[in-house]
Amino acid sequence: MTLVFVLVVAAAVAWYLQARQRPGAGSSAAAKARRLRSPLVRLADLLGVETARGRRADQWAAGAAGERATAARLAPLARSGWTVLHDRALPTGRANVDHLLVSPSGVVIVVDSKRWSARYPLSVTGGRLMHGDRDVTARLNGVRHEAATVARVLGCRVIPLVSMDGPAMPPELVLDGVRIVPADQAVPVLRVLGRRYRATGPHPGARATQLFAPYRKK
Repeated sequence: MTLVFVLVVAAAVAWYLQARQRPGAGSSAAAKARRLRSPLVRLADLLGVETARGRRADQWAAGAAGERATAARLAPLARSGWTVLHDRALPTGRANVDHLLVSPSGVVIVVDSKRWSARYPLSVTGGRLMHGDRDVTARLNGVRHEAATVARVLGCRVIPLVSMDGPAMPPELVLDGVRIVPADQAVPVLRVLGRRYRATGPHPGARATQLFAPYRKK
């Protein structure tokens, strides 16, 4: 039995054992990373060969780690009476919401976890979101779409917020209604936003839990 054969078998077994999606924060991103790391990609990793699929898997795995870190930061809110849902599917399409929160007073907030390179600062310049000298404004389209969809389904206002890990940035950036805050400041900002107004109808927490199921691959 050659070493290459042993490595192939080990890679295949690892892929099989990890292929099933597990519930919780970052589960869909982690599942995407596992799907990209096919047995051949795992074999290439073991041999020290870099592949495009391997790089994409690393990016998805980093995203999953960021979502889990955000979930850990949000845990005190759940203990304070907030509804805190992680990795929830939108009713239509393939998109998911990283974190869906409802404050005790009924304020609904969609939180998107992002982990970008710390090599470049984050700023808003001329109405554009800049990561260093790169225009990354379009990367806010996802959280904006998610917030709009949640608002339509629940029939109430929804605040979109990005929890940003990595780049140096001001205490808060706001662009076209999307708030961007350093990850370690997300909870204090959320507490302030959660007191901004009170829901006029029934508290939307139970409906959010019912209508936005845990994400599963479609």
